[in-house]
Amino acid sequence: MSDATPYDAVLLLSFGGPEGPDDVMPFLENVTRGRGIPRERLEDVAEHYLHFGGKSPINDQNKELLAQLRTELDARGLAGLPLLWGNRNWAPYVTDVLREAHEGGARRVLTVFTSAYSSYSSCRQYREDLGGALATLAEEGRYLSVDKIRHYFNHPAFADVNARGVAGALEQLPEPARAGARVVFVTHSVPDAMNDASGPPAAGGGAYVRQHLDVAAEVARRASALAGRELAWDLAYCSRSGPPSQPWLEPDVNDHLRALHADGVPGVVVAPIGFVSDHMEVKFDLDTEARETAGEIGLPFARAATVGAHEQFVAGLVDLVEERAAQARGEAPEQPAAGDLGPSHTVCPVDCCRNLRAQLPAATGEDYRAPAPA
Repeated sequence: MSDATPYDAVLLLSFGGPEGPDDVMPFLENVTRGRGIPRERLEDVAEHYLHFGGKSPINDQNKELLAQLRTELDARGLAGLPLLWGNRNWAPYVTDVLREAHEGGARRVLTVFTSAYSSYSSCRQYREDLGGALATLAEEGRYLSVDKIRHYFNHPAFADVNARGVAGALEQLPEPARAGARVVFVTHSVPDAMNDASGPPAAGGGAYVRQHLDVAAEVARRASALAGRELAWDLAYCSRSGPPSQPWLEPDVNDHLRALHADGVPGVVVAPIGFVSDHMEVKFDLDTEARETAGEIGLPFARAATVGAHEQFVAGLVDLVEERAAQARGEAPEQPAAGDLGPSHTVCPVDCCRNLRAQLPAATGEDYRAPAPA
C-alpha cells in the first residue's frame, strides 16, 4: 500500500494558457507583466495562438495528465488523496486552487511542476508564484505549507519514454534517410545569463544546459539501443523572445536544420525533450515553423512524441510523489536517476536559480513558510 503522508493533497502546477481568442492578449500580459515587453512583440506571439483558434493545447493536455495521475494514484491505494490543478498565468490560478484546498482541510500540499529542469523560468518562477500565493492566503488567515518533488529530467521513466519517442519518430522517416539521420533535441531557449544563474551557485551555475546535455546523451543512448545503431545528436533551442542585443542560448533549431542540411545530413528527428507535453512551443515552433524550414530545404523531418500522459511517465511521477512523502517522514528512499548527474536536490536552496530582475519570495519546500497564526 502506498503512503503519501504527511501530505493532504497533490497539486499539479502548470504554466496555463488561453481557452479562446479573447483570452490570448490578457494571458500574454499576465505572462510578461513587469518585463517591459513591447506590445508589438505580444501581438506577434498572439498570432501563434490564433493560428490554432486562440486556444492553447496545454490545458487539455493537463486534464489528460490529471486523469492518468488519478488512475495511477487510485491503483496504488491513494484514492482518498485529493489531486489539484493550478496554473501560474491563467485559470485555474494557483492562489484560488490553494484557497479551495485549505477550505477543504488541506494544510500540507505536495507540488508536481509540469517542468522538468532547473532555471529561473522553469523552477524558481513557479516557486515565487507559490510563495506569493501562500503570502496572500496567510493575509486571509489561511495557513498552508507547500513542498515539491525533485527535478525529474533524469528520472528513468522520463528518459525511457523520450527514448521510445525518438525511436518511433526514426521509423517515420523515409527509409533512405534513416541510416544517417540525426537527432536534434530541442528545448526552450533562455537568456545566457539565466542559464549562468541556474542551479545552486555553489555548483557553478549552468544547470539548465548541463541537465539538458546529460539527459539528451542518456535518451540518445537508450534510443540507439532500440534502433540498433548509434544515433548522432545535437541540442538546439526554440522560442527565443528577447531583444537581439541580449544573448540567448543557441543554435536556433531552424538555423541548425539548415546547417545540418548543408553538411549533407539525410534526415532529422526533432525531439522536444525540454517539454513535457505538446504545448504551443511544440505545436507552433516545431510542428509548424521547424517543419516548414525542413520542407523548404528538402530535409526529411520527423518529430518525436513528448512524454505527455504516457503511463510509464505518469507512474514515474507518482513514484516521485511517494519518494518525497517518504523523505518528509524522515525516511531515506531510493532515488533512481539516469545519466551522470545523479538525483537532483529535494529542497531548492534559497539562492537557487536566482531571479536576475528582482528578489521575490519563493516557496522552495522548506525555506518558505507562511507565518503561523498568533
